Amino acid sequence: MTARHIRLGGADVCRIGLGTNRLRDTKENAAFIRAAVAAGVQMIDTAHLYMKGESEKTLGHALSPVPPGVIVATKGGHFGYGSPGSPDVLHREIEQSLQSLRVERISLYYLHRVDPEIPIEVSLGAIKEYVDRGAIEQVGISEVDISLIERARKVVPIAAVQNHYNIDERKWDAVVDYCEREGIVFVPYFPLHVEPSRVLEQTAKRHEATTRQVMLAWLLARSPVMLPIPGTLSLEHLEENLGALAIELSRAEVEELAG
Repeated sequence: MTARHIRLGGADVCRIGLGTNRLRDTKENAAFIRAAVAAGVQMIDTAHLYMKGESEKTLGHALSPVPPGVIVATKGGHFGYGSPGSPDVLHREIEQSLQSLRVERISLYYLHRVDPEIPIEVSLGAIKEYVDRGAIEQVGISEVDISLIERARKVVPIAAVQNHYNIDERKWDAVVDYCEREGIVFVPYFPLHVEPSRVLEQTAKRHEATTRQVMLAWLLARSPVMLPIPGTLSLEHLEENLGALAIELSRAEVEELAG
């Protein structure tokens, strides 16, 4: 039976999260976030750059204080912003995120991208300063291979890895397996960017589910450390996504969907 919760830090959280890369700072969106939490979402993913900071501000308006058991994860250091992995840039972005989210401690903070000009050890060292002072609880990294994860773990414990992954995008299969062996949560982004297929549609029909739900159920079945974060601004779609938790795919179905 597929587990509906996963351990992340000191909390057991629902294995379907929410991505917020299109979240503008409006009263309607703040209400949506509160409704999402009420519906059972416990992992909410944002970033310093999403909607030029509006995403973080919306979460700050909606969830201050953050309810117990809810993790708001954010990220800093992305390409196209000077030297995104430099300590100065990361310090500024972390301070802004703390302010926008209206928190004294960020539950999970990712290095959004590894700066090709700056060693990952330097970037994570800057983030670790905030861990040491209690302003960041857990650290994650994004779009990384196994060698980078191992280098990162020599600087600071890594709680989560967020890479592009879904039924069609399988580049990071080895990273998923590594995370499973090491007890690191794997957070696939773009989990629903999958081309429709006959197999997908037939599987959905067999389970009286939607194809979106089968896409998510496949990820949950792929590895017990998987925690997808589909993005939506619709409560109807969010509830549809959560419905994937009730779908039990057979091993044969998982393999057939993977091709």
